[in-house]
Amino acid sequence: MIRPWTDALARMRGRIARTAASMTAGFPHFADPATGAWTTSPAGDWTGGFWNGMLWLAARYGDDPRSRAWAAEWTARLAPRADSDTVFRGFLFYYGAALGWLLCGDAAARDVALAGAHGLAASYNPRAEALPLGAAAEEASDVGAGEANVDTVQASALLLWAHRETGDAVLRDIALRHAARHIEFCLREDGSVCQSASFDPASGRMLRRYTHKGITDDSTWARAQAWGILGWTLTHAWSGEARFRDAAERAADWWLAHAPADRVAFWDFDDPKIPDTFRDTSATAIVTASLLTLAPRASTPERARAYRDAAEATAAALVERHLRPDGLLADGCYSPRIGLATRHELVWGSYYLFEALHALAGLRDPAKIV
Repeated sequence: MIRPWTDALARMRGRIARTAASMTAGFPHFADPATGAWTTSPAGDWTGGFWNGMLWLAARYGDDPRSRAWAAEWTARLAPRADSDTVFRGFLFYYGAALGWLLCGDAAARDVALAGAHGLAASYNPRAEALPLGAAAEEASDVGAGEANVDTVQASALLLWAHRETGDAVLRDIALRHAARHIEFCLREDGSVCQSASFDPASGRMLRRYTHKGITDDSTWARAQAWGILGWTLTHAWSGEARFRDAAERAADWWLAHAPADRVAFWDFDDPKIPDTFRDTSATAIVTASLLTLAPRASTPERARAYRDAAEATAAALVERHLRPDGLLADGCYSPRIGLATRHELVWGSYYLFEALHALAGLRDPAKIV
């Protein structure tokens, strides 16, 4: 089943090229499904790395010679964010810069990524054994020094990559402790994921769990489940430690047991209005890419087959029903609680579908880390 994947890649590459050629400032953030027009973030917010990541993938595997220059340009724009007090430097500098080195051997991108990794590591709270959200995080108005959420587990991948590049054992230690602490913070007994936790910055003791972007504080927000699967999968892939594979599998098995029959998740698994509520293609795309990465590392052959089969079926659902002819991935749901971009293209959803399609089309081997 190669042709549908290559056709989908061609559509997405076309949209990437049109966006890059026309955008003079900022980073694509989310797009209006009616017009295709992007709302941008001036400095990349928490999502700019995903745009860069698409450019690096296009540079490595596509045939548009402009992609490499575009990727380098937007990576340079990210460089000042290395000192930004946000744990989402994990997203910004792993996808936005480290991929430039891993995919294209770009030395300048490597330098930017290492600066981001060292800046991120400096925010570590050793008592909590976690990287706090930080004052410049998206939820900055809601958080203090003792807040964490499952979105941030992916930051461990940046630190583990930086450890491999530099040999700095402190980076590896922080990465593993951060990812492990979030198993305690966010992974429920049944395998579902709670988005966030509060902890005492002085003692590190967990104070509460909550889901501030879901329909209720106790619900399972689809993107929280997806971020958990992704974060623990990547931590396992970079570290080889089975405890993170096991956490990823518990979360992945829960997703597969609770996802709709048509594969595309509703924005919150506990929304009482299901099926008359928002879908979230972005959460679904995150899981699709994660399952492809997890499958060759799964604990049993049966799980490996189940994850690969589910990833293919889910990617097909996204491509057939939500990826438009112009390459726009519609029906991403950013934040219903505040009515923000509830049926839009979300740049992170597009990134993860684009990543998954490269694996499904045979362009990159998901058994390898990139």
